[in-house]
Amino acid sequence: MTRILLLGGTGDALRIARQLGPAHVYSLAGLGKVPDDLTCEVRVGGFGGSEGMARYIADERIGLVIDATHPYAARISTNAVHASHTARVPCWALRRPAWQAQSSDDWRPVGDWNELTAALAPFRKPLFTLGREPLAHLDEIPAHQFWTVRCLDPHKDAARARIMATRGPFTLEGERALFALQAFDVVVSKNSGGGATEAKLAVARERRLPVVMLRRPDLPSVDREFDSVDALLDALRALA
Repeated sequence: MTRILLLGGTGDALRIARQLGPAHVYSLAGLGKVPDDLTCEVRVGGFGGSEGMARYIADERIGLVIDATHPYAARISTNAVHASHTARVPCWALRRPAWQAQSSDDWRPVGDWNELTAALAPFRKPLFTLGREPLAHLDEIPAHQFWTVRCLDPHKDAARARIMATRGPFTLEGERALFALQAFDVVVSKNSGGGATEAKLAVARERRLPVVMLRRPDLPSVDREFDSVDALLDALRALA
């Protein structure tokens, strides 16, 4: 039997982990809630870069690495490819398709934080859905802006910011209520793909709000790439 190292932290990865038996390992960076109802082994924490991951793969006799991390976790994805090649085991990846703008959308792509803040300059009440990154910039909020930051980690509010510690999936009705209550005038998002957080884009479209969209990073090539959990699970069944 091929022993699997599953690199996760997303809802898609958890779906895969629920199908793995005790011989396999589900690895998490340690952010967010650690599942306690899995049959497979759960490992929490980093590896020490690609070299550390390669040693772990060899020591634990891993035969297959599956990268099911977030599309923006470029460093982990790169380490997974380098480590699996060093250890001479295949690396598969779940690469969910990006969202596509519709004709009525007003998406404004940016490549980094500097471009993002420049794009936000005309607005007053942005909703950030980038994860933790805005928390490092709470002391840089312009005087004319009030931020709402939605992320997994609890954090105290700032003078001109509200921190919402919450986890998706988010419903269309819930997003409509939130947008109406807070009167956002722009949404800041990663192009994560998937359905868990897509409702915010639908509400932005309904309310004719612009979306400042952080471009996806380039990810390394892998031995096999899958665009859905079901396709990857089918391949695992065939492997078994």
